[in-house]
Amino acid sequence: MRKEIKTTEGIFPMPVLMITTYNEDGSVDVMNAAWGMMYDRDEVILNLTESHKTVKNIKERKAFTVSVADSKHVKEADFFGMVSGNNTPDKFEKSGLSATKSELVDAPIINEFPICLECEFIEYNDFGVLGKVVHTTADESVMNGDNVDISKVSAIAFDPYTHGYYQVEERVGNAFKDGLELK
Repeated sequence: MRKEIKTTEGIFPMPVLMITTYNEDGSVDVMNAAWGMMYDRDEVILNLTESHKTVKNIKERKAFTVSVADSKHVKEADFFGMVSGNNTPDKFEKSGLSATKSELVDAPIINEFPICLECEFIEYNDFGVLGKVVHTTADESVMNGDNVDISKVSAIAFDPYTHGYYQVEERVGNAFKDGLELK
């Protein structure tokens, strides 16, 4: 038997993404966005409203980065989702994290997060921010040879049912292979 629940944002897991830009004065702005995903092989879509400081920065600078949040930095990631850059322009400094300027886009890379997509702004539309991924990097600590080892990333996902964060790390199958048994 199924039971009705009140949650409409019920797709789990939702990624915990750190969207990073530069403010007008060159300081770092970052926000937590669970409403984002790959739109195409080299494009991301972020469902963000124009009221966000980050969206204003993206439109101005024509660039942003998307980092995958990890369990080691759950407090910082949560803080970035609780505090608005519109009201607290120094929130990145308060986090204690560090950033490096991307060599390819006009946006910072948060050094402590394991994976970063560097993006050029394409457009803002009814769905939010659309960006082209021009470069992706991963910290060597999460690599196994030339591949990212998800068990080392310790990525976190947002649970919309209880507002919890969960660590994503255990492989349970092989995409495009396990289903072949049913053919």
